[in-house]
Amino acid sequence: MKPVAISRMTVTSALGAGNATHVQALRDGRSGLGPCRFEDVALTCHVGEVAGVDAIALPAELEAYDCRNHRLAWLGLQQDGFRAAVRAARERHGAQRVAVLLGSSTSGILQTEHAYRRRGPDGALPPDFHYAETHNTASLARFVAQALQLEGPQWVVSTACSSSAKVFAAAARLMALGWIDAAVVGGVDSLCLTTLYGFNSLELLSPQACRPWDAGRNGLSLGEAAAFALMERDAARPEGWLLGAGESSDGYHMSSPLPDGGGAVAAMRQALAGAGLEPGDIDYINLHGTATHNNDASEDRAVSAVFGAAVPCSSTKGATGHTLGAAGGVEAVLSLLALQQGLIPGGLNRRQPDPELHANYVDRSRAAPLRRVLSNSFGFGGSNASLIFGAA
Repeated sequence: MKPVAISRMTVTSALGAGNATHVQALRDGRSGLGPCRFEDVALTCHVGEVAGVDAIALPAELEAYDCRNHRLAWLGLQQDGFRAAVRAARERHGAQRVAVLLGSSTSGILQTEHAYRRRGPDGALPPDFHYAETHNTASLARFVAQALQLEGPQWVVSTACSSSAKVFAAAARLMALGWIDAAVVGGVDSLCLTTLYGFNSLELLSPQACRPWDAGRNGLSLGEAAAFALMERDAARPEGWLLGAGESSDGYHMSSPLPDGGGAVAAMRQALAGAGLEPGDIDYINLHGTATHNNDASEDRAVSAVFGAAVPCSSTKGATGHTLGAAGGVEAVLSLLALQQGLIPGGLNRRQPDPELHANYVDRSRAAPLRRVLSNSFGFGGSNASLIFGAA
């Protein structure tokens, strides 16, 4: 594929709002995870909750979209000069030539959960509940497009944890076809009761902060986040490049990865081929690394099959939590920041290395001259995506 410029990016998560906060947290080895205090959830687990989301007020023209997910999206859009960069792209290319392609898994489900608690005597949902503008998955793209005054193609990908990684590949394809000149990509996912109790019912929540690649890992920590990137056909000062993308679907099981990592292997090799690179050309791998026993084992087999044990790698979910449909976008931005800063992020919370995992896992952040980084996002149902980013 032809490399695509990333002209601006931003990330907001439990670590804080904006890129500088995340870079400092990664350098310091700080985690945003803490004991769950979300709503009235009665679970013993850690989550990555973004502070202050409920206090955010949307502009009057966007009030119909008011829900936690869109408040989080609005917070994210205010960071790192992102709206100004999109405005400049809109003026340069035209509003109809800038797409909005985003990933989300749960979208505004919390808004429906709140509405169900206020049902009338006949079971009817309250009249002030607007499903189409809040819960509906596609509402995220409509909200962001309206907030940024964009009129190009708009859609939301919902393929679980690979959602906001796949949109980078989709935007590159639309540019190659000549349909667009720029795209706002990324993802937003906010905490809700359905995911917290749902993952608990699957026995996938850790009672402590998650420990990717640890011998005693016992589950994930859910988080929430908003991550955005502006991709452009032509950019005067790119912050980085999308060099390659790989996607696969192994369809092995509804909630478990293919044990031998075959689907992940296919996605990583496709990304390398698209970028015209060899495994040895990658300087760091941002792992999907959920800290569940099966997921880490499967990904370790896949990474070892493609890269051996030479390439440094780590999971940043010990810092942000697993942000579900936003995870691919979050980790894409963190990968780009790693390239900018010459920083390999350390994976947090590992107490005891697992002797059955063989990837070159990094526990402490360290400086390194990075040129190319691969980021993995592997979702439920065997939906796999791998992205390769290059330094500006």
